[in-house]
Amino acid sequence: MSTLQQQIQRAITTLFAPEDDGLRNSLALAKAAGLPDIQISPIQGRLLQFLAIACNARKILEIGSLAGYSGIWLARALPTDGLLITLEVDPLHVELTKSAFAGAGVEDRTEVREGKALELLPQLVNEAPFDLVFIDANKGDCLHYLEWALRLSRPGSIVVADNSIPGGTKLRFPEEGSDEAIATYNQRLVTDPSLVSIALPLDEGYTDGFAMAVVRQEA
Repeated sequence: MSTLQQQIQRAITTLFAPEDDGLRNSLALAKAAGLPDIQISPIQGRLLQFLAIACNARKILEIGSLAGYSGIWLARALPTDGLLITLEVDPLHVELTKSAFAGAGVEDRTEVREGKALELLPQLVNEAPFDLVFIDANKGDCLHYLEWALRLSRPGSIVVADNSIPGGTKLRFPEEGSDEAIATYNQRLVTDPSLVSIALPLDEGYTDGFAMAVVRQEA
């Protein structure tokens, strides 16, 4: 990224996506626990929040919590009686996320459910539909997560996947065959007539970003 692009990104972050104590606390918890610095950026968090409000989200599903940073952005888009359910397999991440949510004052509208996502997702059928689904878990299973996201959505729901542009670093994509899985995911987005989709590079090197899809109204 050029110096000018970095300056523009910093200016956008400062003006549109400033971090408060709650968000900074989530980052501090993750760092103290030795987690890798792979959470979304403030601009990505603000975009998630923007999308959630745009679709009038009252119920949000997140697949992959890390330490709660993205969940805070999403939960703050909800009305007081809204609900964010986040799924996380790692017990340490579960505890960090709960602490981060409490520190950000969003524990009243969030639930952290521990376990493998592909085992927890079928249990959510009776709690559907979700207005927004954010996928940020292991990339090898991303297509399976998409299938469940669509099953748990409604016309007008938004599905967002992080790390959507193949070619990320080894830190970002440690799973075997992850690039192929992400490419297959993106191909599904553009060929499925029930979706309107776009991918945007959003990281500093423009080598990674979000893939976003809106479920079409039924004909």
